Amino acid sequence: MDKNLKKDGGFEYLEIGEGQPLIILHGLMGNLSNFEGVFDYFPKKGYQIIMPQLPIYDLPLIKTNVKNLSKFVKSFIKYKNLKDYILVGNSLGGHIALYYSKMNGNKVKGMILTGSSGLYENALGGSFPRRGDYDYVTNKVREVFYDPKIATKEIIDESFDVINDRAKLIRVLAIAKSAIRHNMAKDLPNMKMPVCLIWGKNDEVTPPNVADEFHELLPNSDLFWIDKCGHAAMMEKPTEFNEIVEKWLDSNEF
Repeated sequence: MDKNLKKDGGFEYLEIGEGQPLIILHGLMGNLSNFEGVFDYFPKKGYQIIMPQLPIYDLPLIKTNVKNLSKFVKSFIKYKNLKDYILVGNSLGGHIALYYSKMNGNKVKGMILTGSSGLYENALGGSFPRRGDYDYVTNKVREVFYDPKIATKEIIDESFDVINDRAKLIRVLAIAKSAIRHNMAKDLPNMKMPVCLIWGKNDEVTPPNVADEFHELLPNSDLFWIDKCGHAAMMEKPTEFNEIVEKWLDSNEF
């Protein structure tokens, strides 16, 4: 997918299709290819799919946090002059969508969140990432999925490279601390837009009780479960994920 990456205005992003924009925000250790199923499916259904590369490893360390990544999204949306958009976020991307909506809620038509942080997440499993330990990284990546086979060597190698790059690792830890600081529990009841929550029943990073809490606190939310699925439903169960999203979009008539 990266071969179709557009570069202009200081942004790098993928864009395909015409119609109402679905703006996809990827996770901390995720990349643009994680949403390949969404890119393949929704342009055929009359949606524009657009996904910026978040500058997780490029911001000054002091600005590497949820707040400034949200500001980046705001700048990107302004640059692209996007209207009537729906935010789609996984993990950290969901948290950024929530923070953005807190600050710019009147502009957000709806949100689709899967395995979102913002209330709780266990991405590092309570342990410091061990640099140089490939087996450790392999096990941590596999824990993201119900089916460990989804964790291909390419995905594991990308995570290994990040953890072994000191500058990137420091920013991963900074983001993790920022996610804890920017807990959204008090803000969620004020978000009135429709929200679609899609959760893997076997998510160990943001466990099922986190989805229940999001559903309870977001006043206009729908919660959908996918069985035998971990933290990244759009990767592990792309067909089920897309079917849920399509039905939800149709039912809300955005």
